[in-house]
Amino acid sequence: MAKVKCGISVSVDNCAAGHHMTEEHPFGDMPQNLLHHWQLDEPEKHKAELHALLDGGAFIIGRNMFGPRGPEYDRSWQGWWGDDPPYHAPVFVLTHRARAPIEMKGGTTFYFVTDGIESALKQARKAAGERDVIVMGGADTVNQFLRAGLLDELWLHIAPIVYGDGERLFEGVSMQGLEVLDVRSTPIVTHVRYGVKRG
Repeated sequence: MAKVKCGISVSVDNCAAGHHMTEEHPFGDMPQNLLHHWQLDEPEKHKAELHALLDGGAFIIGRNMFGPRGPEYDRSWQGWWGDDPPYHAPVFVLTHRARAPIEMKGGTTFYFVTDGIESALKQARKAAGERDVIVMGGADTVNQFLRAGLLDELWLHIAPIVYGDGERLFEGVSMQGLEVLDVRSTPIVTHVRYGVKRG
């Protein structure tokens, strides 16, 4: 049965990005390689985890994962990834600003959802068919799904750093618990796959 899964890189103190995100600094005032060194510099050692991150029939992302926040938002903007984003499937962007879908190379189409996570999930499930829906982040989006009890699995990629301040996972989230399904560790990251307990 298809599941709703989430994979996100965090520091030991649950920061997924810094503050003050801009076009030049998509991770805000947190250097990107602190959290994503495992993806960017050692992809061959983490093939299984990278494959799992992108093995979805549809994806859901928060507005800030699509582009920089704030009034300077430019409608010509088509995402951080260039002409061929890595998703190669429908991507549903949570936003307050309506916009026509954007078709990109490789099969990625961005759809902009203005009526909340339940609507985005319903559309993503329909688009994904029998495949999983992957919630990519950022932290606020993942927190919304956790609070609503809409995730089946949560994959944390934990970098051995303490950032101290930033966009935090589990902020304002009260849960019954997580069940550890799998753990794999290397010197630069610990991959933990959790089942999310409901009710």
